[in-house]
Amino acid sequence: MKLSVDVVIETRSLCKMYGPHLALDNADLSLPRGAIGILGPNGAGKSTLFKCLLGLIKTTSGEGTVLGYDIRTEGDMIRSRIGYMPEYDSLDPSLNAIDQVRYAGELLGMNPGQAMQRAHEVLEYVGLRDQRYRKIESFSTGMKQATKLACAIVHDPEILICDEPTNGLDQRARDFMLQTLKRTVNEGGGTVLMSGHVMDDIQEVCDRIVMMHKGKVVVQRDIEDLASQIDREVEAVIWGGASRMEKALIDGGLRVRRLGRVMRVTIETEDTISRILEIAAEINVQVRELREYEPDLEDIFLLIMNKLGANIKGTSDLMTEAHTGGESVE
Repeated sequence: MKLSVDVVIETRSLCKMYGPHLALDNADLSLPRGAIGILGPNGAGKSTLFKCLLGLIKTTSGEGTVLGYDIRTEGDMIRSRIGYMPEYDSLDPSLNAIDQVRYAGELLGMNPGQAMQRAHEVLEYVGLRDQRYRKIESFSTGMKQATKLACAIVHDPEILICDEPTNGLDQRARDFMLQTLKRTVNEGGGTVLMSGHVMDDIQEVCDRIVMMHKGKVVVQRDIEDLASQIDREVEAVIWGGASRMEKALIDGGLRVRRLGRVMRVTIETEDTISRILEIAAEINVQVRELREYEPDLEDIFLLIMNKLGANIKGTSDLMTEAHTGGESVE
């Protein structure tokens, strides 16, 4: 399989079976450099995809390359060029930060002197210059996440995979983490694959998304392009009879998505807005606000999942088993 120009990850008809369960179903990917969000509900195949790309598990069929290396035969070469920041706690609390990151570098094949020098550099990069000699057991959640990121980039990887990088962070630490990931792409020219359930975080960092559902790659597009494909909607805030208003709009032949007092109505003709106002007047309810709605990434995701028949009601359905306590075949 030949790697396309400017493509860092490419798969064709990638399948993975766990016994009778099809975890990856003919997954086709073609990912350029940059920041890419990986989205999907529990069991969608995200973790299995990562493991296949890293050469950690054997694929059942299909093929793929990462940075030009075959995922079936060159897993060691791939892993030496990829940094992974896991969601779970992967740090030794008895170590100080500098030794933890140095050790990560040595595990990746760096000699002790080189690993120590890089540990100093990356800890400064992630904002832990003054805390590098403190024990990790004394760190806040934000400092631990920053240390995991330092471990992931100590060998200057070409691709960085981050699993829930802002999980548990306060607003200040979250903002710093997101800005650091953006710098990695914009200044370092690297590629970030970011999995998460906080859509605002994905949208802050990523220009492109991959959506997975039941082992299939159902979407891989730039966010801006995807937003342009969504039906335009007008958002009406209703007072004094939201349920009656919803029923009247539907009975009037309009497509409605209701969120409490908020009705999002698909704009199908030029008179959609006037129809909303007429219906409100007929049933004697107030329209407090009326404006065209611009969908964000979360809304785009929910709309696409609903079209696919997925039972997705909100971002909580994206959370991994580590959050929910459930089990997953991934």
